[in-house]
Amino acid sequence: QVQLVETGGGLVQAGGSLELSCATSVSILSINAMGWYRQAPGKQRELVARIFRGGITNYADSVKGRFTISRDNAKNSVYLQMNSLQLEDTAVYYCHAVNFDQRDYWGQGTQVTVTS
Repeated sequence: QVQLVETGGGLVQAGGSLELSCATSVSILSINAMGWYRQAPGKQRELVARIFRGGITNYADSVKGRFTISRDNAKNSVYLQMNSLQLEDTAVYYCHAVNFDQRDYWGQGTQVTVTS
């Protein structure tokens, strides 16, 4: 069982920055991939960014060049640095983990609200 705890959401003006953090209850090196998803009101949950155990990263086209996913193995944490935030980035952001046995786990979600 993997528990994920997100922190760092909040209110920010357009053009600003926020960093989200997600701490895992197990060694992050035992997890195949960790990522961030988001869900805006009335929309489906979508992948924002993902980092695999080997370090390969994927990003949604809408955040490329603005968001950066990173990992701190010593702290068993993954981060999402969000720069140049836009109104469309407003959503609940969820941390996600997939084990090597394909079981997946979700955090409780953290609200990010971008204002004009």
